[in-house]
Amino acid sequence: MSNNTQKVSLTDIFLTFAKIGLTGFGGGMAIVALVERVCVREKNWVSAEEFMHGLAFGQILGPFSLNICTFTGHHLRGIRGGVIAAIGFILPSFLLVTLLSWIYFTYNKLPQLQAALKGTNPVVIGLIVVVAIDMGRKQIKGSGGLLMALVAFAASVFLKLNAAWILLGAALWSLCFSYFRKRLT
Repeated sequence: MSNNTQKVSLTDIFLTFAKIGLTGFGGGMAIVALVERVCVREKNWVSAEEFMHGLAFGQILGPFSLNICTFTGHHLRGIRGGVIAAIGFILPSFLLVTLLSWIYFTYNKLPQLQAALKGTNPVVIGLIVVVAIDMGRKQIKGSGGLLMALVAFAASVFLKLNAAWILLGAALWSLCFSYFRKRLT
């Protein structure tokens, strides 16, 4: 942990992740992109490489947007930081979804509400594609990285493999590749 990260207060962690939870729309990768922009690029709380490791861990364990927030908070201040980041991230969504659920179930027959909800779906898909391309440009290095990304994509889309299996396979492949490369040199 660098000196910069040790100075981050629990209040700053809570407020940062509450703001992300309040302003992050689109779920999943859209939230991940926002966390990456704020915590990696703006605040320099974690490196891009550490962020990608946290994202990989988060893929294995369920709701990865919450997991990456928890991972970042834990990196900054241990277990308390992780819990505070998770609460800060979840609280605005919980309150907003509670309000929106009430509105939806009270007024769901209105054509204006149905039209507004249909219009958001393509935007969310577009945001996810933009995030994937942006992260790919930064993290995929060389033809080996591109090949691994394409194989992971194909395994997910065509073979319908769970992300945990794809990540496990990638980790094993990388370990074996590293081991054999060292033995050859």
